Amino acid sequence: MHPNMQTGMVGQQLNHGGHEVFDVHEVLSGAIGTLDLFTLLRPHVQDPELLNILDRQYQFTLNEYNTTVDCFKSGQDPAVPTQSYKMNQENDFVYGLKPTQPKKPLQSVNEITDACISGMMLGSVKAGASAKAMAACEVTNPVVRRVLADSVPNCIEMAYELSIYQNKHHYYQVPQLNQQDMQQLLHAYAPGQMPNLNTPH
Repeated sequence: MHPNMQTGMVGQQLNHGGHEVFDVHEVLSGAIGTLDLFTLLRPHVQDPELLNILDRQYQFTLNEYNTTVDCFKSGQDPAVPTQSYKMNQENDFVYGLKPTQPKKPLQSVNEITDACISGMMLGSVKAGASAKAMAACEVTNPVVRRVLADSVPNCIEMAYELSIYQNKHHYYQVPQLNQQDMQQLLHAYAPGQMPNLNTPH
């Protein structure tokens, strides 16, 4: 039981603030949107590797959605705790740009490619990371806050896996600065030191 200024003591399942309720609704709606998008895209995937990523990310996202729903409804520890997503990719990126055709919106569903599919998946997973991080900052229920906070690194890992996949197939190119500019920016900051707080003003 928790004290409430308006109604007195409330049960654990009502231990949520207003911002929290709206933000968690947004997170859960976004998760459904990601799951629905993956379902719609699945029949159009050509590459078995991308299909494997889609299926693994779908299953993980569904489990995480169910965990969030569980603790949000009960206000208590979920029956299935948050897991850690493990990608299968090596984390090697190819740097540099190669000439490509300009991108443009699809004219019909027949134009959907693996580049398009992986890009939509990446956008959806990145949106989930942002929504969960923002929501976790507003949550008052400690269990829901922890579940949301623990799920942010999973979204990041899924997005990283998709960006590596895209990079490997030249769908996502990574520009790099020249060596002189890179060195200048790498050394543009120095470590800070704690000031002596006992010094008079």
